[in-house]
Amino acid sequence: MLIKIVLIALVLFMIVNLFMAMRVMIKNDTTKGPMSKYIGRRVLTSAIIVILILIAIGTGLITPNPRPY
Repeated sequence: MLIKIVLIALVLFMIVNLFMAMRVMIKNDTTKGPMSKYIGRRVLTSAIIVILILIAIGTGLITPNPRPY
């Protein structure tokens, strides 16, 4: 259950960074930092999510859905 909460929190963090990058892009506001900083955080968060899912499946913390065939 804890791993699912961590994954949901990481997805929410990724979505927040998406909207922060969009705000910088639309307003052309350089005081908040470059847009690439937020996009880089999204990529890093995505990589962490994939790695956590693979580790959780490998250790048995979560189980994938059974095959449909």
